[in-house]
Amino acid sequence: MAESGSPRGRRRRLRRRTRARIRRALLAALVVGSLLAAGGGWVGFRGWQARTHLLNAAGLARELSAQIVAGDTGQAQRTLAALQEQSGAAREATAGPAWWLAGTVPYAGDDLAAFRRIAVTVDDLAREAFPPLVRSDVAALVPRDGRLDLPALRTVARRLVAADAAVRESGAGLRAVPTDGLLPEVRDALVGLRTEIDKLAGLLSGVSKGADLLPTLFGADGERTYLIVSQNLSELRATGGMFGAYAVVRARDGRLDLVAQGTAAKLQRFTPPVLPLGTETRRLYTDLPGIYPADVNLTPHFPTAAKLYREMVRRRTGVTADGILAVDPVALSYLLKATGPVAVPGYPTLTAQNAVRILLSDSYLTLDLENQDAFYAASAARVFDSVLRKGASPRELLSVFDRSIRERRILFWSARSEEQRKFVDNRISGVLPETETTPTVGVFLNDGSGAKLGYYLRPSATLTVGNCLADGRRELRLRFDLHSSAPRSGLTKAVLGLGKAGNPYTARTLVTVYSPAGGAVVAARLDGVDAPLGSGTDRGRQVAIANVEVGPGKTRTLDMDLLTGRTNAGTPELWHTPTATPWTTQVVPAPSCNQ
Repeated sequence: MAESGSPRGRRRRLRRRTRARIRRALLAALVVGSLLAAGGGWVGFRGWQARTHLLNAAGLARELSAQIVAGDTGQAQRTLAALQEQSGAAREATAGPAWWLAGTVPYAGDDLAAFRRIAVTVDDLAREAFPPLVRSDVAALVPRDGRLDLPALRTVARRLVAADAAVRESGAGLRAVPTDGLLPEVRDALVGLRTEIDKLAGLLSGVSKGADLLPTLFGADGERTYLIVSQNLSELRATGGMFGAYAVVRARDGRLDLVAQGTAAKLQRFTPPVLPLGTETRRLYTDLPGIYPADVNLTPHFPTAAKLYREMVRRRTGVTADGILAVDPVALSYLLKATGPVAVPGYPTLTAQNAVRILLSDSYLTLDLENQDAFYAASAARVFDSVLRKGASPRELLSVFDRSIRERRILFWSARSEEQRKFVDNRISGVLPETETTPTVGVFLNDGSGAKLGYYLRPSATLTVGNCLADGRRELRLRFDLHSSAPRSGLTKAVLGLGKAGNPYTARTLVTVYSPAGGAVVAARLDGVDAPLGSGTDRGRQVAIANVEVGPGKTRTLDMDLLTGRTNAGTPELWHTPTATPWTTQVVPAPSCNQ
């Protein structure tokens, strides 16, 4: 007993307790290590399963999209069931204590949490966003026998609004996941899904708002009057072409009827300007947009052009329009693919293959100015009348309208501010935004020849992302090429017009470049030589205007250095004037500044 209380005994007892604690610690470490190793293998296996299910779900989602647009409801329901099975399996594979515990581990945990979020988002879309789309009859968005089925349209609108809300909620959840430190494969998958959801959200937002507004726009709550304006791409303006002709249509109880036609030439000129112009607009374009109907769209901001044209028509004819729909001959050619040929009494029959050539070239060889404008007005009215009454395939028509809106060949403005606000974020509004999250560069073309040589111009542009600057801005480089395919002789006076470039076969084009919002235009070179520029500001952007004259068979190259506003984005957007021949464009991105 005495020994046990001695210093030696106390040291012996301490050593025994220490060895016991070490054995317990080692045993615990062995058990935990074994569990973690097993868990890691389990998580890896489940991750492989989830990846397989997600790949299957992606393929099914593409099939489902095509079936919804085609109106194949039966097959879409079967595909949706299969999609939900795959997305649900992916969600389940990334659930449970093992995955949660692995998600707390340093380094790899962020990747597993992000992968879990991807699986949850895909499953949410399959169960919340896609079912309302499957139940929606897209045929309700297309008139039959000249009339929209308003009750059916309202039902579709409610379902589209529900799907839109679900997609936006899913997108918000994905944007909350940080990408810093993720493995490249996981980060790319996350960013890719964000991009796809943003595209879906953009499409659904426009379609749902349009479906929600269509009953009102088609006269469900009282008669409406609209102007359908044809943009003549032979004489370029920033939004497309000069407003050459228009048709007056009335909407009531879901039905549209053509009631009158007119031409810009008969509206003549207005002095003073029909509406006050903003200081920035006047400095860039003088008073011309408010004086001449053909110049209202020197500005690329379509609401400004629409307001001016509406007032000009009101003063000359007494017709007060509730909105303006602008289209160009290329959009008409797209519509003709869906409707088939359209006869225009007294003029050539239009087809998808010949419409652009006949309207923008042949008509100037055979018709005088008054008949050209009348042909334009009659053509637009007849094509839209065919869309309303022929009962073309909903899938084809929706595809045509989607393409035309993406290319900014169909623009719409409502005179009612509460309606206009609903369109403001969609390309159909033609709004040049004053603020933006993605940097946008605008390249807009205005004819300076007083001629109809726009049909022969072939534009192309490349926008390259450069260095990140210390002040948060980013360098951009724009290369714009303009080629003329015009002949050296044989064109009529109607085509050659005023010939303001000297040689009547030389096209003078005023190339107007808008910097990103909050950005700047730094320098410009035309064919490698410093170019003089007109300059100004518009809607929070710096604007530079270069005079580019190009002769038959020639190409001119304009290079511009620009700066963005403060941004981390590495992929800007390029906006441009739609022309008779589609542009060749390329955007060369770079990693975002925070990568």
